[in-house]
Formats: sequence, structure tokens, C-alpha cells
Amino acid sequence: MLVERWNDAAGGFHPASAADYLPKGKLQEVQLRRLRAVVERAYANVALVRERMQADGVRPDDITQLSDIGRLPFTVKTDLRDTYPFGLFASPMSEIVRLHASSGTTGKPIVVAYTREDLGVWAEVMTRTFACCGLHRGDILQNAFGYGLFTGGLGAHYGAEALGATVIPVSGGNTERQLMVMQDFNVTAVCATPSYFIHVIERATEMGIDLRTLPLHTGIFGAEPWSDVMRQRIEEGAGIKAYDIYGLSEIIGPGVASECEAQHGLHVFEDHFYPEIIDPESGEPLPDGAEGELVLTTLSKQAMPVIRYRTRDITRIIAEPCRCGRSIRRIQRIGRRSDDMFIIRGVNVFPSQVEAALLAVEGTLPHYQIILTRQGGLDQMTVEVEVTPEVFSDKVRALEDVRTKIAKAIEHILGIRVTLRLVEPRTIARSEGKARRVIDQREI
Repeated sequence: MLVERWNDAAGGFHPASAADYLPKGKLQEVQLRRLRAVVERAYANVALVRERMQADGVRPDDITQLSDIGRLPFTVKTDLRDTYPFGLFASPMSEIVRLHASSGTTGKPIVVAYTREDLGVWAEVMTRTFACCGLHRGDILQNAFGYGLFTGGLGAHYGAEALGATVIPVSGGNTERQLMVMQDFNVTAVCATPSYFIHVIERATEMGIDLRTLPLHTGIFGAEPWSDVMRQRIEEGAGIKAYDIYGLSEIIGPGVASECEAQHGLHVFEDHFYPEIIDPESGEPLPDGAEGELVLTTLSKQAMPVIRYRTRDITRIIAEPCRCGRSIRRIQRIGRRSDDMFIIRGVNVFPSQVEAALLAVEGTLPHYQIILTRQGGLDQMTVEVEVTPEVFSDKVRALEDVRTKIAKAIEHILGIRVTLRLVEPRTIARSEGKARRVIDQREI
């Protein structure tokens, strides 16, 4: 079993991972005890939660079993904006030791808070994340997640230190420095967004650096959806195993769920975050195995407990056991968000579908953007994708061959024809954080 392989690894089994192997009955006892406590805390200290529970005729004492969670009201992203900045806090400011916030590019930023105990939980679940990915004491981790108001950098930092790894807080950007550090410091693992690490691989090739000859063996990637084809390109280009992790600032930041060495779904650390799957239209709960919207409840958050948060991420709970031996449930890798979806000529389109079609064609590079426009009252979709220098230079045969294959792949997946624009390498702007895939110009 993979768990035996981990136990035998340098550094051994990390005690923080013990909760990942709790028997189902014991886990449910922990979940219920924490659910009752967090509902009582939110009811007593958060006006929005109390008002909604009272409107639904629900009191904290009514939560007597886990299934009663369905009686509680949902929380949505606009609730955090409507109560900006501190309206959802359940702790006084004298007990809050950290604030993080989103960029606020689409309106008021999302502000989240942590007590000292919350930071302890965050470090714990990130420790379990790194343990899931096979890291241990003695690994040297280059943390290229952004530090600052975003939750990625500091969340990963403290978890890796608690694991016993050596952390290099390089943050994002300055790719040449990233490569210098990777070489000179004998880095064995790296954290980054997948789109940025693809850029690191490309820059390394341009500088004559073969990442596959370095001690680097593991990549931990998150903060944006990415496809299995993207994973394959990362693993082949850097000679590493690439793991997906999941989190969101509204819940805690990174550390909600992680792939293990089996790379077959993300284990949710559900002693701290209770997962549900609901029908995104009706809000009704769905059984394990059914695809729907992921809903999360924080079971131990003090500063800002969040009850039944609608993530808008589309996934399913994987019912069958994982060969790693962990008893906590898994969710399918998240490639779609309901709020990422756009409609073109009556067809629902997700960027991940376009990515899968593009990267399945040999000769394409993992840099693309989708441009939406409106002409004569009709929505139009143009896909720009970079192709290799060899393909771009052969404008007669190779370029047209790749164009034909991409067009067929997109039409097969989406059922519609789109405008394709094949461009030479380094035409599309690189991102040091989350990649911007969709440019919507329909209202301009």
C-alpha cells in the first residue's frame, strides 16, 4: 500500500496525518461535535447567520446528527462582500491575529480572519497536504505561491515548516531567480500555480537548464483549475510528480483537500471541512458519486466560521476507497466552476473543456486565451493558442494541420465551431499568479 511506502520514507509517518486514517464512526463523532460547536458559535456571534437560521426556524440545539446540516442556510460569496469588511467575524478583533483579502478586482474584496488557533489548524492541514504528496523532513521546498494578502504563500509556508521541510519563501515572479534558487539550493519540491510553472519550464529550456537533471522530484500546484493534459506536460517537462491541491480563502486558504500519491482524487480533510454535493439549480443534496456543486462547512474555524459555503466548483465525492489507505473521502479533481461558465450560441462552455481540446493536439503549447465578442447581435468566440516554433514556421502544412485538428477537437467537445488564431511562442502574456483565460469583450 502507498501508506506503507510513506511510513518507510525518510522522516517517517507524520503525526499530523493520523486524522486521515480515523475509522468512519470516530470521524463522524468528531465531525458532529465540531459541527454543533461551530453552529452555536456562529449563531451567537454572527448576525447574518442568526437571522437566517431564525427565519428558517432552526436553532443550534436542533443539530443532533450530521444529516441535520441540510437544515442550515447556505452562505454565498456575495455575503462576504455585503458584510465587508468584518461583518462575518465571530471573534473580537483583540483575538484576531491575521487578516487576508482577495484582490477585489470584481468589486469589494473578500476579507477573511484567523485567530491563533485558526492558524494552528491551517498549519496542520497544510502539513497533511504535504504529507499526502509524499514530502517529509529533509525536503527543500521552493514556495512560489504569492505572499502578502493572498492566502497561498503563507498557508503553504507554515505547513511545510511544521512538516519539518526547509522552506525557501521565494514568492512568485522573477523566473530567472527562481531557476537560480532551484539549481543552487538543491530544491526537491516546489509550490506554484500550474500555469506559472509551465512558464518556468519554458524559461529553463531557453536558458539551457534541464529541470529533469535537478534533485527536484515533486510539484504541488493549486489556485486554478488545470487539466490532466497540463499535468502530463508538467511532469514530462520537469521530470517530477505533479500533485493537485485545493482550497479557497473563504474557507481557510490552501489546505482544504489534496491529492495523495495515487493521484486519483483529492482527499478532503473533513475533520475540519465538511463536504456536501448539491444540485446547483435546486440546492438539494446529491448522493456520493453524483456530480454537482461542492458545499463546504468549516468545523473548527473560530474567527470566521462559514456554514454551507457554495463554492461554485463542480465535482463529485468518490465513494470507493483509495489505495493510499486514508479513510477521509475524496473529491474528483475540479476542472469546472459554475461561475467560469459562459454561453456561446446556446452552448455552455467551460475553459477547461477548451484547454483539454487544445493540449490534446501535438504541436500546441499550454498558453491560450479565449476572447468573447458580439457581432451583429451574435456572440462570437475566438481561441488564441501558441504553437511550437516548428509548427509556426511551417505555415503551409504543419500550421494548417494543427489548425484542422484543433478545430475538430473543439467541435467534438463543444458541438460548435469557433474562430482559431494560432500564434507564435511567447505571444500570449504570461502570468506570475493565476492565469487569465477568458477575455469577455461582449459588453464593450
